Amino acid sequence: MFESLSDRLGGVFDRLTKAGALSEADVDAALREVRTALLEADVSLSVARDFIKAVKTRATGQAVTKSVTPGQQVVKIVHDELIAVLGGDGPADALKIDNPPSTILMVGLQGSGKTTTTAKLAKRLKERNNKRVLMASLDTNRPAAMEQLAILAGQIGVDSLPIVKGETAVQIAKRAKTQAAFGGYDVLFLDTAGRLHIDEVLMDEIQSVRDIADPRETLLVVDGLTGQDAVNVAAEFDGKVGITGVVLTRMDGDGRGGAALSMRAVTGKPIRFVGMGEKMDALETFEADRVAGRILGMGDIVALVEKARETFEAEQSERMARRFQKGLFNMNDLRMQLEQMLKMGGMQSIMGMLPGMGGMAKAAEKAGFDDRMLKRQIALIQSMTKKERANPDLLAASRKKRIAKGAGLEVSELNKLLKQHQQMADMMKKMGKGGMMKQAIAQMMGKGGGAAGGMPDLKNMDPAQLEEAARAMKSGMGGMGGGLPRGLGGMGGLPQGLSGMFKKK
Repeated sequence: MFESLSDRLGGVFDRLTKAGALSEADVDAALREVRTALLEADVSLSVARDFIKAVKTRATGQAVTKSVTPGQQVVKIVHDELIAVLGGDGPADALKIDNPPSTILMVGLQGSGKTTTTAKLAKRLKERNNKRVLMASLDTNRPAAMEQLAILAGQIGVDSLPIVKGETAVQIAKRAKTQAAFGGYDVLFLDTAGRLHIDEVLMDEIQSVRDIADPRETLLVVDGLTGQDAVNVAAEFDGKVGITGVVLTRMDGDGRGGAALSMRAVTGKPIRFVGMGEKMDALETFEADRVAGRILGMGDIVALVEKARETFEAEQSERMARRFQKGLFNMNDLRMQLEQMLKMGGMQSIMGMLPGMGGMAKAAEKAGFDDRMLKRQIALIQSMTKKERANPDLLAASRKKRIAKGAGLEVSELNKLLKQHQQMADMMKKMGKGGMMKQAIAQMMGKGGGAAGGMPDLKNMDPAQLEEAARAMKSGMGGMGGGLPRGLGGMGGLPQGLSGMFKKK
């Protein structure tokens, strides 16, 4: 998300932060580049112009030009203005689902990912909010549209309205409202029909459904890849139907992201969620401060903690923490951490959420440090016997040949893995002896307390405690160019010595 924009802005701010005192000419030159980067990212001209004007007003003041770190001050100003553009007057409110059965009307053009997004939101409300959800498809035009929603409902474990052939969208909406009320459902999703483009027939149908359904929320689903046209679509739907929020899809493949930057400013409607893939859990809450941080290469530590909370197994993590405190680290430990990285979205996803890691993530991918490498390393470890995994010192030449052959790889790759393991094991011993591991775990716990075995109980943390854990992780940055949180390894997250993979051999 925002890959090319982040790269362009990163280059501009690198030059600014390396400079000494800044003159107005320096700031003007940098902001011209920022304006060009915004326009290339498909940000609307009016939004880009207003953004640059706001930044320039603050960035050319005496407080900045005579600051000890003027470049960083400018970055801070740009960061604040990005938050203002993305978030508007404040954060997007939570979905209004307080009066069951609360109806959520899903609207958008055909091909925007509306049906898939409906299922993603239903899954989210079911699992995170313990809501009983009913989904109904009102798309009587597109072949198999109703069947598609029914299949998705079965996959995520929620109910869908039985299909009755020949009904109109309004009739289906009435039946869905009745079933949701009598069936004791908390939330009703109505997935409306789409068109290739906005027309009067589409709008008339949606308006009729809206009047019958009386939705608590009307969410517009927009394909983020459509760029500036997405803003025009949002303005049309809001003017004729009235929307309460926007969901941007396919943002995992969008290198520009201008639609997100323009959407709130032009329509005044909050972006509620962004779709980051086809999987049913690939949906993220849109939070302006965290998105602004990603755009400027500051990472998103809170999202990283949330991913760890969702994927790690508490008992396993506690067991690993106790071993690490003693300076113990064998191939089983390494395999568990490699597997945890894959569960958390893979190397590129994790590095993208770490501050200052945008450039290194690309360099790592070019050098072959990607998820395929992680899978090859796991295959090598799985080819070892139980004794070999527990004690890698047993691996003589003959054993290495057998292990490499079993994994379908070369012995050289196994040697690299063993070297990486040794670097990590050495670091574990140092941290264990000096008490650094204990301090890192205590730092991770923050004020929120922890689970048995000295590990933070992330699954039971409230948002304030989660923020505290994120701050603790930020203050414990180390390894890989100042990007790896030291405490993450003990949480079952990242291999603590992963930095060794990027050292010149």
